[in-house]
Amino acid sequence: MNRQRVLLILVVVAVVAAFYLSGAHQYFNLATMQAYRSDFIALFEQSPWQVAGIFFALYVVMTALSLPGATLLTLLGGALFGLGWGLLIISFASTIGATLAFVISRFLFRKPLEKRFPRQLERINRGVERDGAFYLFTLRLVPLFPFFMINLLMGLTRIRTVTYYWVSQVAMLPGTAVYVNAGGQLGELESLGGIISPELLASFALLAVFPWVARRIVLLVQTRKAYQAYTRPAAFDYDILVIGGGSAGLVTSYIASAVKARVALVEKHKMGGDCLNTGCVPSKALIRAAHAAHEVRTASRFGVNAGEPEIDFAKVMGHVQQAIGDIEPHDSVERYAGLGVEVYEDTATLLSPWEIQIGEQTVTARHVVIATGARPRIPALPGIDGAPVVTSETLWSLKEQPRRLVVLGGGAIGCELSQSFARLGSQVTLVEGAARLLGREDSEVGEHMATTLGQEGVTVLTASHAIEILNEADGHQLVVEQDGERLSLPFDALMVSVGRQANVEGLGLDALGINTTDAGTLELNERLQTRLPNIWACGDVAGPYQLTHAAAHQAWHAAVNALFGELKSFAVDYRFMPAVIYTQPEVARVGLNEQDAQAQGIAYEVTRYAMADSDRAITEGATQGFIKVLTVPGRDKILGATIVAEHAGEWLGEFTIAMKHGLGMNKLLGTIHPYPTLGEAAKASAGVWKNAHKPERVLRLLARYFRWRRGDQNTQPAKNSQKGDQV
Repeated sequence: MNRQRVLLILVVVAVVAAFYLSGAHQYFNLATMQAYRSDFIALFEQSPWQVAGIFFALYVVMTALSLPGATLLTLLGGALFGLGWGLLIISFASTIGATLAFVISRFLFRKPLEKRFPRQLERINRGVERDGAFYLFTLRLVPLFPFFMINLLMGLTRIRTVTYYWVSQVAMLPGTAVYVNAGGQLGELESLGGIISPELLASFALLAVFPWVARRIVLLVQTRKAYQAYTRPAAFDYDILVIGGGSAGLVTSYIASAVKARVALVEKHKMGGDCLNTGCVPSKALIRAAHAAHEVRTASRFGVNAGEPEIDFAKVMGHVQQAIGDIEPHDSVERYAGLGVEVYEDTATLLSPWEIQIGEQTVTARHVVIATGARPRIPALPGIDGAPVVTSETLWSLKEQPRRLVVLGGGAIGCELSQSFARLGSQVTLVEGAARLLGREDSEVGEHMATTLGQEGVTVLTASHAIEILNEADGHQLVVEQDGERLSLPFDALMVSVGRQANVEGLGLDALGINTTDAGTLELNERLQTRLPNIWACGDVAGPYQLTHAAAHQAWHAAVNALFGELKSFAVDYRFMPAVIYTQPEVARVGLNEQDAQAQGIAYEVTRYAMADSDRAITEGATQGFIKVLTVPGRDKILGATIVAEHAGEWLGEFTIAMKHGLGMNKLLGTIHPYPTLGEAAKASAGVWKNAHKPERVLRLLARYFRWRRGDQNTQPAKNSQKGDQV
């Protein structure tokens, strides 16, 4: 706690103590106000400005320090100044005092509580950012809510101070007017409870809900304005129409058909989208083949001498195509038709919010879900049009293995494919413009990946910028600039993996005024709605993640919100989104890493566990890697976990479910794990955390207790022969 905070606490405590120790609190009751009413009025008549100033300052101080008596001062103000001047003085004094209390609460408590309860307060702050003014207005209007509690609690949120001031000023005005007016009859009041009648409370309550009603009216007007250029059909062919048969579109269609909605699905290419045909499935099949080659090549470390593997690239690609073919029935037209989905294998264009042209015909739907995915981004490099360029989409059509492969882009795809092709025997150079690989991960993860790839023969060039491609008679070269020098990298194939761009063209979105973000994805609210409330989006076209499981997560929200949003809708929660990079070792993460936490100003502690300490990793010869867990300082609450280890993606789920359901490191430590497994390292990391948070005082007392039980007269505690034992 800094010096300013301590000083402010001392000042507040001193003033509050003085208030009670002096007996001042005893004078703030209705009987005292009534007894001295005539004296107060006489003082005011003699020195109106001085009395008004002292009254104003006293009111501000009492409200700012949450001292009792504000209601009685309001009555006294009505008696002294009358309704007009009394309302003016007290309205500003009460609002200024309330805002000071709000600021004091924020200064003293917000940061410490945000460090201790970051997730809970983040959720509250998202609601405050969206509806904070409305909530505050409602609370201020209904006198049942203690105003001093509102001041203190709202100070813990991130509502803007100026918003807090003006909403309080406006919302407290009706209640202030009632009490100021009652002050005119101060001598006749029998109790404070008689001022506010049930009828008046009901009136305030109705007034409090007015902003919400007004907001609904505004939304209704905005919706009508958005649709004013279109005529809504009297009837619809479908409840929901999905454009795109990839992961997001398939899940949306499945969920909608499961609840007996009439569903249409439009796909112009192949069912299954990128994941099945050009992404997850083929890449993992290729990675598996490359892993087999690596196992053969390195088998001698286990005493098995197999020599250099012979790679039949055509058969490797045949294995890839077989994997696609085996999974294809899961995403087929026949399967979804059997589920009740009407599948159109054609293009779709929106003619209006409800009318969709599919090929030569036009159909109508109450809701439209856009799930058109994304495609690899091709940089505008000079000479790229004449070069043998492949992407994550076109790679699978290769007939011959490139002897020299240059990979442009050191993200997840670039690292996965660089390692795989190097293991299959290609000479691979990986070029990354940033200072390290895997820029979304912590620096040590990127450094670990660069070291691993380098050990497997990949030439890794970071902080290297592609300048141009030279296409000459004797071959192709990528020219890059690194540290002010130009390097020419010869290649037989250039693999481009510098990101993906959303597929938004040709859908008729521009004509409907549906915009895109700076990232090129569709502009959506947190419930995946576009500016036209019946048009939704999910998957890669929606962002911010380009992961199959993220697409499925969004698809559930899109389907449920579209079909049942008039009753209940759900904002998408990305807090517990896991992600895996399928290199060897794998890189798996859920929640925050260090660079995310630092960027968001979230305090954290780091617990590390080296896979070299895992018994199973030792037996597997897979000791390279680590676990890094971020927790709330002083608590076992998990903020995020990064695993760099063999099969890390297979046991990342333990941390994901722990975070999702609020299970901390103590729960992981108390869970039985089978031995020996790689996943046991999750429990071991919890043990490291526990060891760092041992209750030292309790342990010292226990040491004394056991010495006493042994009859040991030695007063010095025994020293452990080993350090860092897990508790």
